[in-house]
Amino acid sequence: MSSAILTPVDARREQRLRVEEARRRIFSEITPIHGVERITLRSALERVLAQDVLSPVNVPGHTNSAVDGYALAGADLPARDEREFRVVGTAWAGRPFTGVVQAGECARIMTGAPLPAGTDTVIMQEHVRAHGESVHIGAGHEPGRNVRAAGEDLVRGDVALSAGKRLTPADLGLLASIGMAEVGVYRPLRVAFFSTGDELRSLGEPLGAGEIYDSNRYTLYGMLKRLNVETLDLGVIRDQRAAVRDAFAEASTIADAVITSGGVSVGDADYVKEVINQLGRVSFWQIAMKPGRPLAFGHIGDAAFFGLPGNPVAVMVTFYQFVQPALRHMAGEQNVLESHKLFAHCATRFKKLPGRTEFQRAIMENVDGKLVVRSTGMQGSGILRSMSRANCFVVLPEEAETVEPGALVEIQPFFGLV
Repeated sequence: MSSAILTPVDARREQRLRVEEARRRIFSEITPIHGVERITLRSALERVLAQDVLSPVNVPGHTNSAVDGYALAGADLPARDEREFRVVGTAWAGRPFTGVVQAGECARIMTGAPLPAGTDTVIMQEHVRAHGESVHIGAGHEPGRNVRAAGEDLVRGDVALSAGKRLTPADLGLLASIGMAEVGVYRPLRVAFFSTGDELRSLGEPLGAGEIYDSNRYTLYGMLKRLNVETLDLGVIRDQRAAVRDAFAEASTIADAVITSGGVSVGDADYVKEVINQLGRVSFWQIAMKPGRPLAFGHIGDAAFFGLPGNPVAVMVTFYQFVQPALRHMAGEQNVLESHKLFAHCATRFKKLPGRTEFQRAIMENVDGKLVVRSTGMQGSGILRSMSRANCFVVLPEEAETVEPGALVEIQPFFGLV
């Protein structure tokens, strides 16, 4: 049997990695940082925990009431009709009732107050009939209701938060609830980035013929700031061998990761590829995806290198799909590739050819209780306005073709991309 003859186009396609394989390759070649520092709790938002935090106390610290009402013994509750209970005192959150509640008695109690001795149940104040120094409680109440047990949330010695957790506002509250004024976190990841191209101008500079303003450094800056990393903006580097080499040499000595935009597509000046091959190594150059096919990944010295395309939308797509999860992993965060897939019904057609994974910009919305998604229109990789209008990606897998209205598709909401 004769072997198939590959055309130059087929050969190039065979060299392109699938999206999942590219992610796997990246994660197999990067390692988390090790530097740890202790900081105050209010400074720890969005930082990554470096060690497990064990609770030194029970939370709650005492069995307490979940509502305003009356505390009594559950065994005293009437099986039928009403029963009268004498009110013998009041328990406040800051001033517990120190007596013992006997059979036929109850204590007025406020939310958060410790349960008095002799009680194990709280009846909401709306469910009793008060009369002078006593209350009447009817049948139908269950023993043990409206009570928060000591250690219900955390038992002393429990792991309150695990290492590798990026701290949220709720985490700060949890740490405060166990008395943690400081916490050990990984040092911030340092990321250097720059753009390459003679046609690029920085903001404030006049534009000459064929020149454009560099938008990529601003989208990169915004996406990096959301990751709470230290950013090192090296500006626009001209298409000159010495300038490109100097930029890479500097970046690799001051940063944990280096990100560039431009200079990695077929037909671009070869200085980026040439310099990377001299100073480090490249794991791969191309991915079977759109937009963002010319993505380079490798290492320069000890720094991870991500060479993003030059087109603005392709920069954002490749950052979100590859760079962002890689940086989160390098920062010490755990389980960054875990995903909960979300699906929506198409309200418009999404055009596609098989053979590559596509990330199309779209707008998701709730229509009559159903999640639907529609295209933002033109999907050119230079149309940055479509990213500004969109609130999600529609993810069309490699084998998929054009998707018609009504079909169910996977979506990636932007709010899930940090």
